Amino acid sequence: MPNMLNAAQAAEFNEKGFTYARGLFAADEIKLLTEAMEKDPAVRSSILDRRDGEGRSTRIALWNRAGDSVYGLAARCERMVDTSAHLLGGDVYHYQSKLTAKEPEVGGAWEWHQDYGYWYYNGCLRPDLLSVMIALDKTNRENGCLQIATGSHRLGRIDHTPLSPTQNEVDPKRMPYILDKCPVEYCELEPGDALIFHCNAIHRSDANRSARRRWTLLICYNRVDNDTVVKGDDRYFVPLDKVDDGALRRAGLRFAGSDNQEHFASRPYVPDLRKAS
Repeated sequence: MPNMLNAAQAAEFNEKGFTYARGLFAADEIKLLTEAMEKDPAVRSSILDRRDGEGRSTRIALWNRAGDSVYGLAARCERMVDTSAHLLGGDVYHYQSKLTAKEPEVGGAWEWHQDYGYWYYNGCLRPDLLSVMIALDKTNRENGCLQIATGSHRLGRIDHTPLSPTQNEVDPKRMPYILDKCPVEYCELEPGDALIFHCNAIHRSDANRSARRRWTLLICYNRVDNDTVVKGDDRYFVPLDKVDDGALRRAGLRFAGSDNQEHFASRPYVPDLRKAS
């Protein structure tokens, strides 16, 4: 299937730094992806706690390859790959996937940051990357949906400062001026909706103080010709074997294999900015 977005959505991505693909995954596909995140032993054993400034925890699992699991097939399916390639203007490869699980009443916050503020240190010379956030649960203001500073991707890469051992943030002295120019949009999603956002889009999310969990699956792509100049961070180019959009349903509830084909990470990647400077 070709690019899933129309001209207006592509224009919105270029203007605002993000756009929505409502209903990108059907209810039965979301059921498979959710069950895989809940039950796959490889995912469950890779869960990491990422704490915010208040000590609240967001549980995450990270993997750097798109294998034959149902969530690997989601990353490799035509609707995802072709749409990402269209927005980035060239062929793409799977850069990273991530489960972000904010549990009811205890899920932590993420402060203002750019993904490229992290990924630059993986050796990506250009910000030719994007993320597709797929809602597994309803995500809204009450349970800590993503907030994006509209148009902030056009500011370029902003200096980040250490916030905690597991988070860096956009220079807090600069954020009031950025928000004066770039109004915040709360990106509310229904299960199956996707939010597609540029790697330089400045974003954050509140803690989940509600009684409803907020789980999302994020799949990230890099342009092939923006391959990392260093190979030590496991996010360098590996050819992406694209599959048709029916592959998820045919696979059913398929988990990762025992060979760690997905390359699950044992710790979150947080560049040491004091060392880097």
